[in-house]
Amino acid sequence: MITAERKNKIVANWIFLGVAMLIIQVLLGGITRLTGSGLSITEWKPIMGAMPPLNETQWLQAFEQYKQIAQYKYLNNHFTLGDFKLIFFWEWFHRLWARLIGLAFLFPFIYFIWKGYFKKWMITPLIILFLLGALQGAIGWIMVQSGLNDTDTYVSHIRLSVHFVSAMILTGYALIVGLKLIIPKNDFIKNSSLKISMIGITILLVVQLFYGAFMAGLKAAASAPTWPTINGSFFPYKYGSILYDRITIHFIHRTLAYILVIAVIFWWLKAKKINSSSFFNKIKNIPLILVLIQTSLGILSVLTSPKIVLGSFGIFEWFAVLHQFIGMLLFLSMIAVVYVLSRSEK
Repeated sequence: MITAERKNKIVANWIFLGVAMLIIQVLLGGITRLTGSGLSITEWKPIMGAMPPLNETQWLQAFEQYKQIAQYKYLNNHFTLGDFKLIFFWEWFHRLWARLIGLAFLFPFIYFIWKGYFKKWMITPLIILFLLGALQGAIGWIMVQSGLNDTDTYVSHIRLSVHFVSAMILTGYALIVGLKLIIPKNDFIKNSSLKISMIGITILLVVQLFYGAFMAGLKAAASAPTWPTINGSFFPYKYGSILYDRITIHFIHRTLAYILVIAVIFWWLKAKKINSSSFFNKIKNIPLILVLIQTSLGILSVLTSPKIVLGSFGIFEWFAVLHQFIGMLLFLSMIAVVYVLSRSEK
């Protein structure tokens, strides 16, 4: 007979698998954006869309639909069918992985209910996870629709940022549900100062994630491919909209990165004195390590941004994907820290 503790561990591992799949999904979204593939599929078919075109006629039909939008007319009108198949693959794979996440959630969920693995309190969080996942798919399609017209060559950077941050909220919530199953009660810490400061840093990071998505959506890295200055100055000569001006967004993104590094260093200096929790001891150094790596990758992404070549995947794209990956891990590490500081042993 499987013990309750063993059941909890199995369910937790299932949830952590979901977290890993969500991270991969966001990275696939980043690759889709970097390769300019996001508008290659102009229809949303949650069930039938799992199959790509299976013959030449279907491929030509899909290509013809792509030719009707602005991205093809003004940016990719030199594309052959072979070029189209390449960008189609990334968007199709991105959507396919989302479907696989749904299946990886649904079937084990049914099995665990049948076998009685779930405690009563688990049902509501798991339903919330499922609903958040469905909402994320809807937000993704709304984002894609913003670029399916005769004027826009890319999706709205604001909708892109909502899609990205909502994916991180979904992933962070899944992480909390998993941690709740495996962290012993005596590993929680009551330290209001550390907790409140990390909550503040996490909120600042969320704002930074929005601006990171703005940078990606507007391709703002290439607007100032220099460091430590911004095109020779530490401050832009002229400021514009904080939502639409590329240089202003670039400046805000850089400034927030520096503030985050300083804030995490000060938090770590306080946290390193706490040794009462084995779990906290394992994770308290992670935000500092990740924020330093994240900032370094951001600088490398900016410096290599002139090497952007549409339709290719070179050094800039690799740095950009790694920058996004470490940013996600940084967010999740902060969520874990806040969670373990959120309560004390009863």
